Amino acid sequence: MVAVNEGSSAPTRLRGRIGSVRRPRRSQAVSQTSAGHRAAQWGERYSRWLLISDTAIVAGAGWTWIELRNATNPMSLAELWIRIGFFCYWALLLGVYRSRDLHLMGSGGEEYQRVLRATFHMFGLFAIVSVLFKFNVSRFALGMSLIVGIVFLLLNRKISRSWLNRQRAQGKQIFRVVVLGGDAAALNLAEAFGRDTALGYRVVGVCVPGYLGAPGQNIEVIDRVIPILGAEDRIVAAVLEAGADTVAVTAAEQLGPEKMRELAWRLSEIGVNLLVAPGVFDVDQPRVRVRPAGSVPLIHLAEPQYEGASRLHKVLFDRVGALLLIIGFSPILLACALAVKLESRGPVFYSAERIGVRSRPFRMIKFRSMVAGADQMVAELLAQNNGAGPLFKMREDPRVTMVGRFLRRTSLDELPQLFNVLRGEMSLVGPRPPLRREVQEYTDVIKRRLLVKPGMTGLWQVSGRSDLPWDEAVRLDLSYVENWSMVSDVSILWRTFRAVARSDGAY
Repeated sequence: MVAVNEGSSAPTRLRGRIGSVRRPRRSQAVSQTSAGHRAAQWGERYSRWLLISDTAIVAGAGWTWIELRNATNPMSLAELWIRIGFFCYWALLLGVYRSRDLHLMGSGGEEYQRVLRATFHMFGLFAIVSVLFKFNVSRFALGMSLIVGIVFLLLNRKISRSWLNRQRAQGKQIFRVVVLGGDAAALNLAEAFGRDTALGYRVVGVCVPGYLGAPGQNIEVIDRVIPILGAEDRIVAAVLEAGADTVAVTAAEQLGPEKMRELAWRLSEIGVNLLVAPGVFDVDQPRVRVRPAGSVPLIHLAEPQYEGASRLHKVLFDRVGALLLIIGFSPILLACALAVKLESRGPVFYSAERIGVRSRPFRMIKFRSMVAGADQMVAELLAQNNGAGPLFKMREDPRVTMVGRFLRRTSLDELPQLFNVLRGEMSLVGPRPPLRREVQEYTDVIKRRLLVKPGMTGLWQVSGRSDLPWDEAVRLDLSYVENWSMVSDVSILWRTFRAVARSDGAY
């Protein structure tokens, strides 16, 4: 639930110049932006740690190469120094590729990609030089050094990121953000930052263009209150008052190019970062391209990948993956079937209609986890519904058997859906398969979930499963549909195994 306290004055014609408050002296401004200093300090410490650990790992990979090479054919002093030079170059490339950029930390895959690009740059260059100058190279030593370097560099980044994300979840090591934009845009941005704490952004104030309201008004975002700090002409003063180190602009069109340029200059003078939000949400990085048109940066959004080669890759991934999982889990499938049969009367499998891709119905199968005739008892239990929207869920459902409760908690009841995947009715990863009565209540926007096959798991399941509010579940499913990729499928499957192991949100 989001709301604006005490109303909000309608924006009027933009008045004055950005930062028309008394311009602080540089030394005064910097001393006042203590939050900016804190951000710089923790950022420098974190980057320094990555620099030291990266260098140690590169040195270890170099030592591995040299020792393995010397074990078979000792190298000369000149060869040794050449290799040391290349490994120093590797450590330098990690900085040149900006793999320790502070704004990459905590979320997304760009940090890992830059580490890999720097690594392959160095090894590719060494391979070319070796051929040109006819170096005596041990392929085994070279390969082992590459493996050791990549594995430990990525592992180091993963461990460091996990620590940083835990800190950010506690409100530490964050960027304090003042949003310059309208109420709705500020709310959307604050909610997006709140959903993904790994980004490290926290909105601490809002400046609304043309704002004429009285001081002290707030915007409520879920369980937080964010103060409105004034209009656009108070942005610099607002940053200093809030102790912010970042300004996020969602009203670039209202401000115009001249005011945006002036704002960038003023923020640069006091060491404050500038972000420009384009007003596009739930679009993943692979679909976004920035293309300059003269001096104007344009954001190009690629079409979602539903057809063609991408669809073929997903079909092959699903069919082969399902077959291998059925073979691998066959002992567990047999044990579950036996347990269900012995505990209570009724069939081993539960089959129910679900709506699939393009609104086509199919029969989804699971291990029976409820007493026989459970569907006929739904009407009596609707008053105790724990689900949101059209979804029916109960934490303590009296229809669930003892074996069924265990199967649900461990998600083993869903293993027979592998046969649905093998038949092409479902996917390993996708939106949740809905009931017909749920689909009848869908809006046109929510119906976009039906553009792809439903999945055994998906973003909803790994983000809270039954505990997730309906609106958030819909948002996650739509985000998956819009941003699908093979990389995201593999990531979701990995997160599913972790969520199932912890029984997160299962009942």
